[in-house]
Amino acid sequence: MNAIKAFNPMRIRIGGSLQDLVVYDVGNENTDCPQFKPDKSGMFGFSKGCLPNNKWDELNDLFNQTGALVTFGLNALHGKRASQVGILWVGAWDPQNARELMKYTIANGYKIDSYELGNELCGYGVSAKLDSVQYGKDIIVLKNLVKDLYPDSSTRPKVLGPAGFYEEKWFTTFLETIGPEVIDGVTHHIYNLGSGIDPNLINKIQDPFYLDLIARTYENVSRSVQKHAPLAGAWVGEGGGAFNSGGKNIQDRFVGGFWGTDELNPFWKENRYLDQLGMASTLNHKVYCRQAFIGGNYGLLNTTTFVPNPDYYGALLWHRLMGKEVLKTSHNGSPYLRAYSHCSRQQRPGVTLLLINLSNSTFFDVAIAEDSNAHRKLFESRSQREEYHLTAKDGDIQSDVVLLNGSPLQLTNSSDIIPQMQPVLVDSSSAIRVAPHSFVFVVLKDIKARACA
Repeated sequence: MNAIKAFNPMRIRIGGSLQDLVVYDVGNENTDCPQFKPDKSGMFGFSKGCLPNNKWDELNDLFNQTGALVTFGLNALHGKRASQVGILWVGAWDPQNARELMKYTIANGYKIDSYELGNELCGYGVSAKLDSVQYGKDIIVLKNLVKDLYPDSSTRPKVLGPAGFYEEKWFTTFLETIGPEVIDGVTHHIYNLGSGIDPNLINKIQDPFYLDLIARTYENVSRSVQKHAPLAGAWVGEGGGAFNSGGKNIQDRFVGGFWGTDELNPFWKENRYLDQLGMASTLNHKVYCRQAFIGGNYGLLNTTTFVPNPDYYGALLWHRLMGKEVLKTSHNGSPYLRAYSHCSRQQRPGVTLLLINLSNSTFFDVAIAEDSNAHRKLFESRSQREEYHLTAKDGDIQSDVVLLNGSPLQLTNSSDIIPQMQPVLVDSSSAIRVAPHSFVFVVLKDIKARACA
């Protein structure tokens, strides 16, 4: 619970592979509420399952206690049938079960930030797929349902989709079908590292040239959204680095942070993980939802002990320090040094810079150069900046212990309180020293960027 509260707020997406097999135990539609069971003939090898009322109540009690923002994934195959053509499903979406769930949710005062229709049904699909025009019609039905049940536009949940892998023709037709004012977030999924069992995975995570390949997808999605749904925004609705539950002893260790730091958080809520955050925000994405909070080898928490994995602390620092406004950042050094900057978050003045060193042996000394949009006072007497250096214990990037400014980040007591993360204060006129295989957040309070005014 404290791991959620620390983000204040954390966005939690409820959904995934089995969401399009779920019925909701509300209203009069279901006489029983069966659990998922192995079924070789079913999607992903499972039968249909049911979300019981009491489980929905328990989840919402957790959300209420932690202040989480909730995105709920709806079953997009309800009322449809499998066709005789591959994995294509046909027919119109039946919204009745979703309507009953929403009515129950509203009656109990549960707050939902957004509803997302379906999971990985777009493009070529995964275990099932939908025609883009029909899915567009289904999204319009969902939008009208949400408007009907939530008449107050100020508290109305957002409508999201299609929640799958980008394929240009499918996305274009879908967005043309719904028009510019229906959807609030165009969600797509990113697993740019390939399979979690790839023996070369640990090298991919540290290769800046490999990591840059995913930029084309971010750019294409952003372009499609800007052209066809400019009032919405591009969201990474699910990003886990490597699919099939991620890489064991890689994504749950310090090295796992490298793929995501280029990501984004200020634009969905969440080290290469930090690289993905930075890259997504730079390429006009508003939200990045990390796969997963708990589960698999890519979870932010250990699946057995619930102790935070190293990525958790990188994500938390990003959330606390990096604001929504993204600033253009560049350097003329090695490609193994990554740099991203944002206006500082909330009430913090100035700019926050994230530096990622992918090299296993090279130190980088970074000086901040002035441009026409920033007016600095860094060299005034007693001016200081804040620095947060994240490194691996004993220099072992496959360690599950992360150090902040040389001290291990560990739960403080039996109450599982997330440790305080305090910076070191450094003379602003000195260069920023970035150690090999490290991440550094730098808060430059005295930079006055016009975009941050």
